Amino acid sequence: MSLRQYPRGGASRPVSHADAPCAHDRRFGIVARMMPPSVPPGDTPSLRIRIVFGDDAMLGPGKADLLERIRDTGSIAAAGRAMSMSYKRAWMLVEEMNNAFRDPLIESTRGGPRGGGARLTEAGAEVLANYRKLEEIMAEAGAARIGTIQSMLKDIPG
Repeated sequence: MSLRQYPRGGASRPVSHADAPCAHDRRFGIVARMMPPSVPPGDTPSLRIRIVFGDDAMLGPGKADLLERIRDTGSIAAAGRAMSMSYKRAWMLVEEMNNAFRDPLIESTRGGPRGGGARLTEAGAEVLANYRKLEEIMAEAGAARIGTIQSMLKDIPG
């Protein structure tokens, strides 16, 4: 099963996933959500994973996407814009991630004559790679059950 990209962050993000099927394992703090019911039954469902490490530390699809975009653009501002997210929100998420992990995930330099920038640290690249691999493993392992659940959905007129 392949993972379908889904817009995250900012105004393009659905307001609530409350009705989406969800599995939550409190022992490991893992939350897995399928796409909300608004996904037409013919479309490929995707799995969204949020790992909750405690009250103040979590990693989910939005933060993983932000890490990816910082890696690709070299800029927190550009990464935030690509996700329809304010600069302030992007910085807040970067600070949350950097404070949650033993080593910072993102290093930034202030602007100046040559401009500023941001890059993933070795720890950031490792966290991102492990998160994406976890997505693949869970999607593959859960494909049959996701298919069964999808086959039980009502037809939604399109």
